[in-house]
Amino acid sequence: MYTAPVWVYCRQAGKTPASHCGLGMVFAVNCGLDGQPNSFTNFKKSALAVGASLSAAAATPSATDSPAASTDSPAALTTAAYGDYTIPAAPSVTPVTQTVTLGNQVWTTTYNSYPGSPGPTPVAAEGAVHTVIVGGPGKLVFDPPFVAAQPRDTIVFEFQQKNHTVTQSSFADPCRKLASGGFDSDFVPVADSVTSNYPTWSITVNDTNPIWAYCRQKLPSSHCGTGMVFAINPVQNSERNFTAFQNVAKAINGTLAAQSAPPAATSTTTPNGNGASSIRLGGAGFAVAVAAVIATFL
Repeated sequence: MYTAPVWVYCRQAGKTPASHCGLGMVFAVNCGLDGQPNSFTNFKKSALAVGASLSAAAATPSATDSPAASTDSPAALTTAAYGDYTIPAAPSVTPVTQTVTLGNQVWTTTYNSYPGSPGPTPVAAEGAVHTVIVGGPGKLVFDPPFVAAQPRDTIVFEFQQKNHTVTQSSFADPCRKLASGGFDSDFVPVADSVTSNYPTWSITVNDTNPIWAYCRQKLPSSHCGTGMVFAINPVQNSERNFTAFQNVAKAINGTLAAQSAPPAATSTTTPNGNGASSIRLGGAGFAVAVAAVIATFL
């Protein structure tokens, strides 16, 4: 019988500010009780401390930075889509064509390079799979709230209790979906009695730009306005990090202000003939299949 402590972590985005382990995604078997040196609480605290040091290191200019790069010059600012809320301006995006080599496979990819975003090489030819929990008993959250993903990676959203969506938005307008494009799971109701075999919905990442999303449920109040937002590839050591995005959502709420706001930006959706839709937005392609649902759960 094996009784020694076993320590486990998720190595997604390891050694970066987006490290899942550094955000506390750890697990233990046979650990000590709270108050003992080998308790789970101490293990998790150590993981969080590593995450904090990674974030701090990313935010600190290196000794080789030029004087201009290391000065405390103010970041460019703009305003959110409505409400006169000040936000960091979007940086310039550069189209890049790059040859990717993975094992014995070689291909050329064209993508939009965003300062600080991941490179285009996936962890495997078929990409990695990232699972995100949507909601749950008493929870208005995406868990984890953001992921670092490469092209070809798949994001699987697992919908748990209540009635939520995952809907693409923008940093400046977190609580409204793009007017005629972007991805949207539609509402996926899950009864409180369901405890397994949760419904899922997926997107495939084709770009390394940050992608912003939210839950558009407004009953009994705006889920987005409480901070139920999500991001793919937020640049955590920049002014436009996940926390900043969430703060914009909370500040402008997406409820009464959104109802009187001007229309959001648009993109296009093209049916592909197999019951799904092929959605392309800003260089990012997504293949989505949406099951129709009738019942409504609040």
